[in-house]
Amino acid sequence: MKYCSSRGLESGLSFRDVLFAGYAKDGGLYVPEEFPKLTLDELKSMAHTSYPGLVFEMARKFISEQEISSVQLKDLIDNNIKKFTTPEVVEIKQLNGELNIVELFHGPTLAFKDLALSVVGGLLNFYLKENQQNITILVGTSGDTGSSALMSVRGEEHTDIVVLLPHGRCTRTQELQMTTIINDNVHIYRVEGNSDELDEPIKKCFHDESFVANHNLISINSINWGRVMVQIAHYFYSYFRLCGEVGEVVQLLVPTGAAGNITAGCIAQKMGLPITMVATVNTNDIVARTLSCGDFSVKGEVVKSLAPAMDIQVPYNIERLLYLFTDQDRQRVRCLMEEFERENRVRVPEDVMTSLKQTVVETFLASDDDIKSAMRRVYEENKYVVCPHTAVAAAYHYYQNESVGVPRGVLATAAPDKFPEAVAESEIPVRMDSLQHLETMPTKSMWMRKGEDWYGILRTKIEEITDRRKSKSKEIKK
Repeated sequence: MKYCSSRGLESGLSFRDVLFAGYAKDGGLYVPEEFPKLTLDELKSMAHTSYPGLVFEMARKFISEQEISSVQLKDLIDNNIKKFTTPEVVEIKQLNGELNIVELFHGPTLAFKDLALSVVGGLLNFYLKENQQNITILVGTSGDTGSSALMSVRGEEHTDIVVLLPHGRCTRTQELQMTTIINDNVHIYRVEGNSDELDEPIKKCFHDESFVANHNLISINSINWGRVMVQIAHYFYSYFRLCGEVGEVVQLLVPTGAAGNITAGCIAQKMGLPITMVATVNTNDIVARTLSCGDFSVKGEVVKSLAPAMDIQVPYNIERLLYLFTDQDRQRVRCLMEEFERENRVRVPEDVMTSLKQTVVETFLASDDDIKSAMRRVYEENKYVVCPHTAVAAAYHYYQNESVGVPRGVLATAAPDKFPEAVAESEIPVRMDSLQHLETMPTKSMWMRKGEDWYGILRTKIEEITDRRKSKSKEIKK
């Protein structure tokens, strides 16, 4: 398996090359040069495989034996998934009204990002120890990625991590899940801006090739292929647990922000998994407009919603979807993305839309009122609480109240405990206090204030980290 840039400048790269990277050198995202195809018999042979087993099966198809042996890969996955609170790792709750909730949030930070980042963190550490290298991870978060990324590498000898979070744009609980992680290798900035704004200085850093090389800079946002690769596994797991017979179609409802999760689902379908998907979004509707009518354009400011992880106006994994549904035509992707970057808009061609709509069959937009209504209804009918992101998908399930004719699952991306404000606003009489202890823990963070040079602040911090490492190395040699 080799990798390339979605825009065509680079090709023939190894998994390790793209794992230890951010954006590609031409501004694109790293993608496999080809996608493995599974036969029906191969799917049937996987039907009773555990979740960790499916992560291994998917990773093995995208990482060559020369880069990590099967024994090492299996042990790495098993050891990092031990941190989850349920033996199955992913659980499915069958509720009234054919509402099947696929619980992806049983990891250390109660978000689905833990599924991928626990393994990605393990892979990074494996290669770093093997080669005695150091890296700096640079992460922008809209809420959940930050704490998952921090938990995956906190205290690691060869890794520093810098996280930018949008102060006041994620919940207080989400912010405390990050700022209470105090380790020497952890550096957190609270930014006076939204998630798209804080991504700008990060992009500038990654677009400076010499800076990236000099400071061993990488990303583990969903621009990192490793994240998307691991997420493919939960689509296979969900399918096998929901289908009546392997081969029948299952529909999955996917809360969608930066589109990394739904990209993993599209790759699973391209590999032969019989699924269709509905992309469900909040009032920040760029994904819905892009996937429903090909209008990939930025309109207005990011709107703060009850589902903050989806408060995004520039979903970078749209580029990977273009790669998939242009039949991996890198020249075409480059032209489309360069037009988008120049004009803040591009029209997705009709033939690409026709191909895409065979997989992502519909989109759905939920307002804050829709979110609260869905959260209340799920609770009233089942005495079960969903998070506001999961409620976006549940709202579609209730809106489309006719039986779809195939099994359907709602991907639950976070536990409601992270969003006590949304639970209270929905008038659900349940206290979300399992994370209340964070309020009394010490915190550590720095500020990026409006009007300051965020790019300059970020570069200076990264340079300080590298200088500190060099000084420490000299002391050890003495």
